[in-house]
Amino acid sequence: MTNDSAPLPQPDDDAPAPVPRTRIPELLHAAVTAVGGVERPGQVTMAAAVADAVDEGEHLLVQAGTGTGKSLAYLVPALAHGDRVVVATATLALQRQLVERDLPRTVEALHPVLRRRPAYAMLKGRSNYVCLHRVHEGTPADEGEGLFDAAEVLGGPGSKLGQDVLRLRAWAEETETGDRDDLSPGVSDKAWAQLAVTSKECLGATKCPYGQECFAEAARERAKLADVVVTNHAMLAIDAIEGAPVLPEHGLLIVDEAHELVNRVTGAATAELTVHAVNRAVRRAAKLANEKAVDALQAAAENYHGLMETAQPGRVEELPEYLAYAVAGIRDACRQVITSLGETRDKSLSDEDAVRKQAMASAESLHETAERLLLGSEYDVVWIERNDRFGMGAASLRVAPLSVSGLLREGLYKDRSVVLTSATLKLGGDFTGVAASVGLPAEGRLPDERSSAEPEPAEGEDAPPLWRGIDVGSPFSYPKQGILYVAKHLPPPGREPDRPEMLDELAELIGAAGGRTLGLFSSMRAAQAAAEALRERLDNPILLQGEETLGELIRAFASDAATCLFGTLSLWQGVDVPGAACQLVVMDRIPFPRPDDPLMSARQKAVEEGGGNGFMAVAATHAALLMAQGAGRLVRAADDRGIVAVLDPRLATARYGGFFRSSMPDFWYTTDRNQVRRSLAAIDASAPPVVPVAKRS
Repeated sequence: MTNDSAPLPQPDDDAPAPVPRTRIPELLHAAVTAVGGVERPGQVTMAAAVADAVDEGEHLLVQAGTGTGKSLAYLVPALAHGDRVVVATATLALQRQLVERDLPRTVEALHPVLRRRPAYAMLKGRSNYVCLHRVHEGTPADEGEGLFDAAEVLGGPGSKLGQDVLRLRAWAEETETGDRDDLSPGVSDKAWAQLAVTSKECLGATKCPYGQECFAEAARERAKLADVVVTNHAMLAIDAIEGAPVLPEHGLLIVDEAHELVNRVTGAATAELTVHAVNRAVRRAAKLANEKAVDALQAAAENYHGLMETAQPGRVEELPEYLAYAVAGIRDACRQVITSLGETRDKSLSDEDAVRKQAMASAESLHETAERLLLGSEYDVVWIERNDRFGMGAASLRVAPLSVSGLLREGLYKDRSVVLTSATLKLGGDFTGVAASVGLPAEGRLPDERSSAEPEPAEGEDAPPLWRGIDVGSPFSYPKQGILYVAKHLPPPGREPDRPEMLDELAELIGAAGGRTLGLFSSMRAAQAAAEALRERLDNPILLQGEETLGELIRAFASDAATCLFGTLSLWQGVDVPGAACQLVVMDRIPFPRPDDPLMSARQKAVEEGGGNGFMAVAATHAALLMAQGAGRLVRAADDRGIVAVLDPRLATARYGGFFRSSMPDFWYTTDRNQVRRSLAAIDASAPPVVPVAKRS
């Protein structure tokens, strides 16, 4: 097995002081040339703004349209300044682009001026790396969980799970990184969990017999030595809001794909109390905890399961007495288990440390969640949710922060400059809404353009973070490259996905476009209904999200002009198909959150109780962000042309329609259905050959 990672670039001796800001344009030009790109005016503006923000100790929001080259626009001034920088992204694709393409070439291009080669590394959570202790010593048995039988696996597994675990073990002997994202093809979460551990389950590098070879520890060591650390929003959330420093100290934080930050931080701060998790804790505790503690947890689990079998989904503003009693039973039993695990130790069990760690992690996690649920903080939202993830037939309790803006304000903006960037940060033509959601209140805003007479900053511990917002535009000519069409003649959508008039319109648009359609639906139910109906009416192949991996669907869509791809949330934000394969992007309706969404409705109510417009601040902002991202799927290159069609007349007729339209790219706007059909036919007739999406090796 090869455990040595590729050697990091080492800084030269006597590294110079930060490069003067006046040389940023020169450095940017060198970096753009090195990656084979073309320098953009917006890119130059952004690089200068990032350099200014770092020099002045301010925070910066930058809206940079697709094709601006924003990664180089922040990497160049960051490397020139000399402080360690952390770059947090939402997607694996961008992390890989930074580490495998942009950073290596930029470092080499800047070396003659910097006189050093800044080191860079990628860092993820521990559970993203295969655990060598699990690989060699096996998984602590979760009796009754039915994961896999070791003898069956070693003797030739008959199940997909067993095959995946065997393949993982073989891969662990060959990989240099142990990073799950380097495993291709991937495996299920259940298979990965057999050979990975959370930070709470880890034995620790000094106690683990494989600590010196540990992939996760090696990644952390590389990050400690690196000048640029590339990570994800989840790690940033843990570092910022949980008081657990998982990132090395740094003077500059860059949050790319910042439109995703609130959702990712909310996810990291959300906890769930499931019947499955409680039963798992019972099994894990049974081997080492005393019988009384285990029996107490077993009884609590059975009581909770019985109550949740018939629980109705929805928000719970105050736990009813019977449910609070059941949650308190779990909390108290977990406390007994934790105490017992700390007192008992059987030296005859060789795998005791691993078993103990796993049992302790389960009990502590449940205890924390139960305690939070019982606390009933006004800053939390609690609800009951039903799902069939574990086949248990029971609901679960979930708890999430009412808002993460306060958490981010306290945890993100102290002692460092923060740059947040995305193609969609201005909603309704203004930064204020997005800025407030990420902890930058309006009272801290500085003029968008620098001047010699800027306001004096407020002083004191409660002074708001100082921030500036700039829109550096896009290299694309949206009014010439695209049309925004609203089907004003259609009836407004109702709650049911069955919309015959909408399907007629969609079929006609696809026919005029010759296929080439990305269909973005507000729910999977609507996407499935549309795919089923149009497969019977059209000859065009229609791909549906969920019927194949997303990567395979996108490759199939990009390789055939006649093909259409229908799907929901991840397609609104995650598809990059430049060229003639995608010339029509259709949105079935404005993607407002569901009225019964507990978290969104609670946030909307809180804004209204504070005297604000809850609909615009929460529901409309959520939908506008998605629509801006969805519309951005159309034009991905300078020669792309096409139409974004919104099959919801409210975008043209409702009072809030202008807010949504001003949040989207500045396409030429029309409600003329005949004009749009003629335009689609013309675009189809003159379309160049499609450009397939390469499969990643």
